[in-house]
Amino acid sequence: MLESVRNGLEAWVMPGLSALIAVAATWIVYRLALAAVRRFSESTSVARLFLDAAARALGLSVSLLVLNGVLETAPEDLPLLPQLQHLATLLLILALTWAVVRCTSAIGDAIVKLNPVLEGEWKRARKVETQTRFLVRTLNIIVVIVGFGAALMTFEPVQQLGASLLASAGIGGIILGFAARPVLSNLLAGMQIALTQPFRIDDVLNVQGEWCWVEEVTATYVVLRVWDLRRLVVPLQWFIENPFQNWSRHTTDLVGAVTLWMDYGMPLEPLREEFSRLLKASSQWDGKTESVQVIEAGERGMQVRFLMSAGDSSKNWDLRCAVREGLVTFVQEKYPEYLLRMRAELVEPGE
Repeated sequence: MLESVRNGLEAWVMPGLSALIAVAATWIVYRLALAAVRRFSESTSVARLFLDAAARALGLSVSLLVLNGVLETAPEDLPLLPQLQHLATLLLILALTWAVVRCTSAIGDAIVKLNPVLEGEWKRARKVETQTRFLVRTLNIIVVIVGFGAALMTFEPVQQLGASLLASAGIGGIILGFAARPVLSNLLAGMQIALTQPFRIDDVLNVQGEWCWVEEVTATYVVLRVWDLRRLVVPLQWFIENPFQNWSRHTTDLVGAVTLWMDYGMPLEPLREEFSRLLKASSQWDGKTESVQVIEAGERGMQVRFLMSAGDSSKNWDLRCAVREGLVTFVQEKYPEYLLRMRAELVEPGE
């Protein structure tokens, strides 16, 4: 037993040394070439973006490719040679998959970089970014499925399973089992959202009564940042099946309302004047909407609605709070007798 092990190690001395030298030389040459390219290229160029994203994966792939070539030229009678060749091939497939995933991710970064958010063009830039993120993540999933299928194809017993995975990636969505239906439905929903654009990154949404911003979009779910900094994670399929409000679909401008219940004796003209003064004194008001209306009259009093507009949802909320506070203070100081109160009529017994 020891003799056979010693003979095997001796047989591998030269081939192993050759493989080690070849891989080390390849890695050194690759690093030198990479340093030269980085030295003479602009750090902001698109090509440099791809190179930086996939540098490690490409270096590993090139080294494994050289290792596979060295093992192919090794004597066929070496012990464990088929197993080592299989392992090197498997690692090469995984390294190439990693490199392709990094490159596809760099595609998204490059497209976003080429479409910056400029003044007056934020809508187009956000639309491009959202579509790109959706499509890149879907493409990465397909690449991983292809790589995993190709890796399985190297094993004889599971070649049929590997072929099935490759076929599913090729047609873009064969259902692999009932358990995979939620994942696949979210992937398809992501493709639909990417094409129809019901919302974009940084859009302001109202989802199930929560005021939130679209913070992150993945291939299967959306991360929403709620106004109090909580994070709401919603599957993409939910946006296809349920209604939601988009407060910045075309513009960020919003009209907000403040309602107050007042006694019938309260004169409206002083309220209008104070409301106008509060708006003009506020930096949040955009000067577009200013309206005072009595929208309801009941047995206890009248309801007055104050309409105002602002440039975005945050400013609109701050403006509404400031106006509400200012109007309440005004009524308390100038017309306290007209604050809403409960009326009752006293009736003497026997009447």
